[in-house]
Amino acid sequence: MVDFTLTDTQKQIVGLAREFGRDVLHPAEIALDKLTDPNAVFTSDLYWNAMAGAFELGFHKMTLAETYGGLGLDPLTTGMVWEELGRWGVGFAASLMASSVVPALIAFVAPKNKSLVERYIIPFCEDQTGRRITAWGSSEPNVGSDGKNYDDLSVHHRATAVRTQAGWLLNGTKSGFVSNGGVADAWVVFACVDPAKGLRGSGAFVVRTDTPGASHGSAEDKVGLRTLNQAAIQLDDVTVAEDHLLFPPSPAYPMMHQAIMTVGNLGTGYLAVGVMRAAFEEAKEYAHQRVQWGKPIIQHQLVAKRLFDMHAAIESSRALLQKGSWHSSKGFPGHLPTSLTAKVLATTLAAKHTAQMVQVLGGYGITRDYKLEKHMRDASLLTIMDGTNDTLLLKVAAGF
Repeated sequence: MVDFTLTDTQKQIVGLAREFGRDVLHPAEIALDKLTDPNAVFTSDLYWNAMAGAFELGFHKMTLAETYGGLGLDPLTTGMVWEELGRWGVGFAASLMASSVVPALIAFVAPKNKSLVERYIIPFCEDQTGRRITAWGSSEPNVGSDGKNYDDLSVHHRATAVRTQAGWLLNGTKSGFVSNGGVADAWVVFACVDPAKGLRGSGAFVVRTDTPGASHGSAEDKVGLRTLNQAAIQLDDVTVAEDHLLFPPSPAYPMMHQAIMTVGNLGTGYLAVGVMRAAFEEAKEYAHQRVQWGKPIIQHQLVAKRLFDMHAAIESSRALLQKGSWHSSKGFPGHLPTSLTAKVLATTLAAKHTAQMVQVLGGYGITRDYKLEKHMRDASLLTIMDGTNDTLLLKVAAGF
């Protein structure tokens, strides 16, 4: 039977996330969100100090095994922390969630490669500066949703990888939506080795961002999630060592890619629940204080209905996400249809109901004096993150 009782460990780390999110991430995120130049966010001491604080507490390494220096947390506990951090600073939380992709993928596919472990996983786990951020570049300007089109052999990554005596020579461009692309010190880059095999002809390569020929674009100027750096990756005759090919071209490519999707979509869903909580709590407080027609507006039925619907959205989304985490705890990476369904549900409801919370505040809801307009902007981006909801739901429905 399902047991919703939290363990002492879960209470402790969720409480720590709440305290850190409220006291550090929240004020930093609100201030940085107001900067008009997106690149100024990622040169700000406020940004890097907040990231350093998150690394000091270990929020970047929650899923990595204790043998590497990680926290070794189970999927459910990790999800609870993502929700809590998302409630206070969803852009920071999204950056932290993506930050471990290089060490996590090495731990998944090459745990016996001592050189890679010592170069990428151990230093990542030991870092307390917040600077050892990593990223993964799969999508390209012309390979977005098509990145899940495994069976059409005409679809392949345009970024290329050619074997040389020195290792691999990489060329190409990854899209402007590589999360952490402009602040990472290492990327996982998907590049085509054999175009005749479509996406199955791609390999996953580790690329240090200081490698000659590697560069990134400016931060995307987005409507929301403005403390999540997203920038294009450019590879011009970049050479990486042979052992930096983590996953070679293989018929199993969809399995590896879908494992990443299973984990990533659960995380995005938890962030959406955090955003919904933030919007709900602000709207509820306002509704108790604002008096119109002789009584607090919480006593007006239409306002109460909006708040009830948001409450139901939070509870139902969290329950399905936790089922997805339960699947992951039973065997990595978990159950893809449940993860995708949970992400689609949570982010769709977040986009819908944060807009309804704006309506609770009326005119004040669209001003920057309150935070609700930010929550609405952030929620709209989560429906696209880690795959657009339109393509994800079709993937689930294809199995009906």
